[in-house]
Amino acid sequence: MNRKYRKTVIAGNWKMNKTPSETKEFMTEFKTIMPKGRWCDVALCVPAVCIPAAVRAMRETRVGIGAENCNANASGAYTGEIAANMLVDAGCKYVILGHSERRAMGETNEDVNAKVLTALENGLVPIMCVGESLEQREQGITEEWITMQIKCGLRGVGEDKIRKMVIAYEPIWAIGTGKTATPEQAEEVCESIRTVIRKLYGAKIARAISILYGGSMNEKNAYDLLAQPDIDGGLIGGASLVPEKFVKIIEAANQPTI
Repeated sequence: MNRKYRKTVIAGNWKMNKTPSETKEFMTEFKTIMPKGRWCDVALCVPAVCIPAAVRAMRETRVGIGAENCNANASGAYTGEIAANMLVDAGCKYVILGHSERRAMGETNEDVNAKVLTALENGLVPIMCVGESLEQREQGITEEWITMQIKCGLRGVGEDKIRKMVIAYEPIWAIGTGKTATPEQAEEVCESIRTVIRKLYGAKIARAISILYGGSMNEKNAYDLLAQPDIDGGLIGGASLVPEKFVKIIEAANQPTI
């Protein structure tokens, strides 16, 4: 982390877990043990049906509520989809886009790009996910693959908008598997991502953008991962479903930095 130049962000991704009633219970417990420090931003991205309950519960806190996806269209005949302006009206600040689980359902780089542009137009903070499979890592094309994802995902995003984005590196081979990239492996890719941003937007913007690690970060490994200079936070899956574990990750993000 480098808080001198950029924000530290700890974002929970609940995926398809918890009901609205369970969301209320989680938030009530979470508020009682939440760290008081202001060194990092905290977000909880929850299932669509849980957004109203989460927003109500956290209204008087500094925790931002987010969604796990949005449609690129403003409205129309898209049964089961959710528009960005709906999320804003519901009280969302963040939206996760391009998660590997969505890409596995057929979402393309072009789809991600369209969603990113729509989210930005509506004032949401996109958390744009990129990452490689185990096969791609073993083939030695991690850097090339992620560079392509970033360039495609950010097509048409100007300098005024990129500053409002967050990028999350989530190695697919480490999501929900219990495997985690070593701090050195994660740092190597996050540093590479910052290099791509530098080439696209210049050194000042690259230095200011927050890059998260999202591959099975938990309360046990968070401190070492977050100690890396180019890892500015985490996109947390399973550990974000348990208040005590999520709080420990936030506390790890509040560690001193050089």
